[in-house]
Amino acid sequence: AARPDRVDTQLRALAIAARATNADARVLAPMVATAEEAAWFARRVRENGLPSVGVMIEVPAAALRARHVLEEVDFASIGTNDLGQYTMAADRMQGELSTLLDPWQPAVLDLVAAACDGGRDTGTPIGVCGEAAADPLLALVLAGLGVSSLSMAPTRVPAVRAALSVHDQRTCSAMAAAARAAKSPQDARAAVLALADPLLADLL
Repeated sequence: AARPDRVDTQLRALAIAARATNADARVLAPMVATAEEAAWFARRVRENGLPSVGVMIEVPAAALRARHVLEEVDFASIGTNDLGQYTMAADRMQGELSTLLDPWQPAVLDLVAAACDGGRDTGTPIGVCGEAAADPLLALVLAGLGVSSLSMAPTRVPAVRAALSVHDQRTCSAMAAAARAAKSPQDARAAVLALADPLLADLL
């Protein structure tokens, strides 16, 4: 970081607030690209008295080298919006590139899979935030890839919960494989829908 003193100031303030409120404080670093960056941040978090440190996986390099990155931290969250943008080299502010930012892009799912493989290797829980987590059909794929938690707007929780409740892990894993094998986001979604319980149609 260009100003590590500012990082330390913020972390000290978080530690004081956590102690005062008995909060389960978990500190998450955005835009981590390398294991060295993860280690640097984790060290500062722990030196400032905070026990739980994580990283956002938004950079393709972090997903591809997830095992090394995740060895340094306690948890991770995949930011699918930014990961999609950097994977597809498509700025979210450029409307004409919006088709490239479909969260069903098989290349993005491959990177989510790589991150989850790193999570399994290190025993690190992996969550997902972003619009992907709120899609009931895509949530099944994420579960099949090995994602352990999903972050979404409260209004989306009932539909996602219902979708997960009617599909077992084996089916979710088959859906994930089908989506990754597809040539396009449209084909990926269609392949997963073909494997889904017909009840899911009411949630989409």
